[in-house]
Amino acid sequence: MPCFDRYIGIDYSGAETPTSSLKGLRIYMADRASLPHEVLPPPSPRRYWTRRGIAEWLVMQLSGERPMLAGLDHSFSFPLRYFEKHGLQYDWPSLLKDFQHHWPTDENNTYVEFFMDGNRRTGDPSWFRLTEQGTASAKSVFHFDIQGQEAKSTHAGLPWLQHLRMENR
Repeated sequence: MPCFDRYIGIDYSGAETPTSSLKGLRIYMADRASLPHEVLPPPSPRRYWTRRGIAEWLVMQLSGERPMLAGLDHSFSFPLRYFEKHGLQYDWPSLLKDFQHHWPTDENNTYVEFFMDGNRRTGDPSWFRLTEQGTASAKSVFHFDIQGQEAKSTHAGLPWLQHLRMENR
């Protein structure tokens, strides 16, 4: 018997700003009775999802009473060395709050690249999370501008996780 009524998968790559929309941002949903299908963005002049639009849609989905599982294809945290370097507590709420302060990529017309140069609140591309240390194919969340990287989507997505937490209290 499934534990959840709905399953949501979000392809989070592609857009550079919270308000720009690109076809790389996609949502798929399934429930106990139907196969996965793509969830289209609300009607608007834009044809594709934005990160802000996805966050607002997820807030609505999470406010329901039906249990659901949502997955986003970016990292939800950083290597332990990041916490040590910046004197952060080893907990997710502290990371999200601190990160959003230093990388406010959830603001309008904001690119991850705006915060890369000179931002001391970052990590080394050789740092890996515990889950990545046992594989040769992992890419560090601090390794930007390489094929298959997840650094930009992670840096763009973490502030939206903070937003989801604050909206769903």
